[in-house]
Amino acid sequence: MCGCSTPWRHTVNRLLETCAVSEELPVPLARRAAELGRRARRGSAVDAIVVTSAEPGRVILSGDVEDLGALAPYANGVRIERV
Repeated sequence: MCGCSTPWRHTVNRLLETCAVSEELPVPLARRAAELGRRARRGSAVDAIVVTSAEPGRVILSGDVEDLGALAPYANGVRIERV
């Protein structure tokens, strides 16, 4: 058990255990995100980093399907699904 005090925290921690969490952004990833943003002409830098991090071929679950969806066609096999 994670030492969580609520079921919600336990669920969040279980989700985070399945994610790749990084504290720094590698330069190649930043450059690729900039390329996606330039090509899509939409979305924030964070949106572009999220989509780039999902390459190749992963699914992003988000409520922000408009901006992420504008970037996804320029990414390698990334799909966006609304939650």
